[in-house]
Amino acid sequence: MSNDFSVDAEWDKLYIGGEWTESESGETIPNEDPSTREVFTEVAAATEADVDAAYEAAAAAQEEWADAPPARRQAVVEQFDEAVQNHRDEIIELLAHEVGGSAIMGETSIQIAGDHASEAATLPRRMKGEHVTSNIPGKENLVQREPKGVVTVISPWNFPLNLSMRAVAPAIAAGNAVVLKPSTESPITGGLLFAKLFEETDIPDGLVNVVTGRGSEIGDHIASHPESDVVSFTGSTEVGQHVAGLAGENLAVPAMELGGNNAFVVTDDADLDRALDGATFGSFVHQGQVCISINRHIVHEDVYDEYVERLTERAESLPLGSAHDDDTIVGPIVNESQRDEMLDYVERTVEQGATLETGGETADLDGVDDSLVVKPTVLSGVTNDMAAACNEHFGPIAPVIPFSDVDEAVELANATEYGLSGAVHSGDLEVAKDIADRMETGNVHINDQPINDEAHVPFSGIGASGVGTYNSDAFLHEITETKWISIQHDAREYPF
Repeated sequence: MSNDFSVDAEWDKLYIGGEWTESESGETIPNEDPSTREVFTEVAAATEADVDAAYEAAAAAQEEWADAPPARRQAVVEQFDEAVQNHRDEIIELLAHEVGGSAIMGETSIQIAGDHASEAATLPRRMKGEHVTSNIPGKENLVQREPKGVVTVISPWNFPLNLSMRAVAPAIAAGNAVVLKPSTESPITGGLLFAKLFEETDIPDGLVNVVTGRGSEIGDHIASHPESDVVSFTGSTEVGQHVAGLAGENLAVPAMELGGNNAFVVTDDADLDRALDGATFGSFVHQGQVCISINRHIVHEDVYDEYVERLTERAESLPLGSAHDDDTIVGPIVNESQRDEMLDYVERTVEQGATLETGGETADLDGVDDSLVVKPTVLSGVTNDMAAACNEHFGPIAPVIPFSDVDEAVELANATEYGLSGAVHSGDLEVAKDIADRMETGNVHINDQPINDEAHVPFSGIGASGVGTYNSDAFLHEITETKWISIQHDAREYPF
């Protein structure tokens, strides 16, 4: 298979041991464009035997790679980053076709992916050990860091490029091999694309393996594979709990970023212009299909009516349509089931007493039957127990909940099992910091919105939002292990 990154390229092979190969079954899975609702390519449906072959190749290749000098591992990751930048236009086009990513989503994906690759390239030189003083006379203690072995990466469909990158690039940099299983909704941009990009580097065959297929058919086999030492998963809490359980049976380290129900708190003295800028981006970028997007707007009662009115105006002004239109901000939802679920949340919320200010329905697209574009939606008069607020709606939906004082705002923000991200807007930074400190979530952003990811800053969720930490040294610790070596220089006295 040549390095053709176009939409029309052949994408119907698995990548195992440095070779493009058909699945054992010969079966394929259609890949549909959410904007046109047309199948634009087919990908291979891997079997458990294909999965076994991928892990066998990974384990064999990793032994030598673990001993590769830091400079060599760094060079491969830098070459990979360069390949991403060289193919940015093709990648952005693929994201539009595969997951309905707008031009903004595509550019953002490239930028964040590049940040993760650049940070990962520094890790080989940061795998430093330490010298620890001993209580025993004449003993020297050395602690060194070594790669885990084979890292399993199970990536999601919503931001497939950078959410695969943040695990794959550090794993390779730290001396591990990878088996990558992308979502069925994004098998190219979350998986097969990586294989082609790595072919433009000096990486040894077998270090990166990509198996596409249905989670119902190979997911459990991947999550529980005995050759897997770390399982990196991004997705829903329900599926993540299952994956973590399977990984645990094999004593593999689970690194899980799971669901979120992120609160956006706006106090009475907040700069509403800034708050609404953040609210509009944080709710509607990529159709709200972001784990760390705003799920609930918690707004002080004194500015509540103005906030709802202005947010409604902003929502109605956003260009919506096909992801292939450069002017589109709000494109299609990834598939029909996701669309129907979020619209059901809106309908149930209105039935529970909320007011639909705008949206709550699909928008027609020329030449497309059964459009997947959901109009940006604002709901007022919402309470925390209503369907669009207590569930992770994962769509372009903005439920707005009033509060009367800071204590109530914090209570509302924390009234969820999730703890992934959040944001606070206030004119008083001390008040904002107090709210941020009291919010039970892994990430909080003051006078910003909750969609933030910087590769050199630790990123984690608490509660039902996951276990483990991504980014920089924090993720380096997930994909490596420490080894204690002691040297007894002087003869030691023993009690017998």
